[in-house]
Amino acid sequence: MATGRAPRPGLTVRGLWIGLALLTGATTVACSHAGAAGPTSAEAAVSASASPRPTPPEELCARVVVYWSRKVLDSGTYGDYQSMGLSNGQYEILRTVVDAARDVKQRQGMSAAEQLMGRRAREGCADWYRTGGPSKGPWQ
Repeated sequence: MATGRAPRPGLTVRGLWIGLALLTGATTVACSHAGAAGPTSAEAAVSASASPRPTPPEELCARVVVYWSRKVLDSGTYGDYQSMGLSNGQYEILRTVVDAARDVKQRQGMSAAEQLMGRRAREGCADWYRTGGPSKGPWQ
């Protein structure tokens, strides 16, 4: 030892192994008893929010197109499709949806425009994915 002091009694390799074994055993017992009582609130929240199956890509497309359609309709200006996180195909659907919704909003109000946006976005995205979606075309 470089300090010139004698090692402390009980701090041996054997003592370290025994301490590690006790710590591991205590952790294992504590974890097994926690699971027996039922899930924690965090575990319950994760399992409750977990989807039984993945969301189809055309539905995700429709959600994002409707979201940005509302923003564009409210602001009156289109943004850059890349800053919106849209592909070129999704942006074309958005432009078509907003153009149609703008007319409906003026004649029938915002509620009718929102219904139209949802319907047109679902139709446009379903058609787009039916023909290949983002993996087909010049932007691969």
